[in-house]
Amino acid sequence: MLKRITDYFLPQKVLGQPESLSQNRIFINVLLITALTDFLGANNALGVDLIEVGWLLIANMVICLITLFLYKAGLISIETGTHIHIAQHAVSFAFQGWFQGGLSSPAVAAFFLLPAVAMLTAGKKTATIWFFICSFIIIGYYVYEQNNPSPIPYYSIEQRGQFFLSAVLGTYITIFVILLVYQNGKNKALNELHKKHNDLISTQARLIQTEKLASLGEMTAGIAHEIQNPLNFVNNFSEVNEELIEELLEERNKKRGERDEGLEAELISDLKNNLKKINHHGQRASSIVKGMLEHSRPGSSKKELTNINALADEYLRLAYHGFRAKDKSFNAEMITDFDPNLPKIEVVPQDIGRVLLNLINNAFQAVQEEGTRRTEQGDLAYKPLVSIRTETTAQSSLLIAVTDNGPGIPEEIKDKIFQPFFTTKPTGQGTGLGLSLAYDIIKTQGGLLEAASSPDGGAMFTIKLPLVQKN
Repeated sequence: MLKRITDYFLPQKVLGQPESLSQNRIFINVLLITALTDFLGANNALGVDLIEVGWLLIANMVICLITLFLYKAGLISIETGTHIHIAQHAVSFAFQGWFQGGLSSPAVAAFFLLPAVAMLTAGKKTATIWFFICSFIIIGYYVYEQNNPSPIPYYSIEQRGQFFLSAVLGTYITIFVILLVYQNGKNKALNELHKKHNDLISTQARLIQTEKLASLGEMTAGIAHEIQNPLNFVNNFSEVNEELIEELLEERNKKRGERDEGLEAELISDLKNNLKKINHHGQRASSIVKGMLEHSRPGSSKKELTNINALADEYLRLAYHGFRAKDKSFNAEMITDFDPNLPKIEVVPQDIGRVLLNLINNAFQAVQEEGTRRTEQGDLAYKPLVSIRTETTAQSSLLIAVTDNGPGIPEEIKDKIFQPFFTTKPTGQGTGLGLSLAYDIIKTQGGLLEAASSPDGGAMFTIKLPLVQKN
């Protein structure tokens, strides 16, 4: 019932703003409860011939209702309505206090309720204003009574006792109901916030998985090329081993005096070496498949000691072959400047690989677009270039720099490129999550991802990872 009455007084513009409904309902409930309390107090006051107080409380009730209808019509704000509500009661309590004997009146004590109501409905600023106003009025009462005889109570002791009881009960009921409404509103707000938080986490997990699958798709062509090389070696050495075995069997079928034991030993040695090479290239193919599966896995993996140079080199080739598979005419010079003394560090390799793949793919796309633009302008001297550099810094961190000679990063978007859903790619070609997720991944590894314009033109993305990882 109370909720339906409350929603009746909600302004139309507020209904489209779910995040502010709780505060609006608290404001309306406070005025409704106060109007009801004033009505009950007026009825009680008039019943014991407290005429002035009764009509004063009726006036308060009417002003509360008028304030509610003005608010519903959108003519006043919560802050203005609060000022009206507190001001009318400040005046009312002042008069009631005068009628009932000054500082001894419960109406004077009720002044302390007003800043709390203002805090509840309109916030700290409005509450602070009324704290000082109410304090000034109470101090005025005190100073007056110190220098003058106490105001003579207009009513009898019996009447003042009845009014005292109704005033105290009204104040306690008002405080209790206000706090109850506030607590309910806060609980609803927390529940809504919790639900939104869970929805956000769920959406984020889906978006991350989508981005992982998108980057996996970009890897597929490169993986196909990379896995073909070890498979070719396995096939070739297997065929050679078949020939060697036939030659060895042929030699073994000869009579003992005619057999060439030196040739047999040489054939067995070749077989052994070839089997080692088959095993090596089989392991290489297996590691590529394993990396692909880990890259697409939705859950997080454990950190392990990782050779960053090998990881960067592998993803550089995967990204390049992936681009070549989509555009056979694409060519780019690739330069690696790896620190040979770079130590292994504990990271999640597939996560760092995902970041490197994103940065390298962006670099290849940038030089591809720049090459197309230069060709259209008749500049045939442009040569696409993507480089990766690793080193250890004086700040005890490991640095990976991916640089290209593409169009660079415009100053106006430099501060936005790590924001979720921001993309410079054409509609349908980018999710706007790649760099955002890359930034978050590096941050969770305790590192930093930065973007800058390259000194030679183009863009440079720098990853800094601590050499000592914190678990």
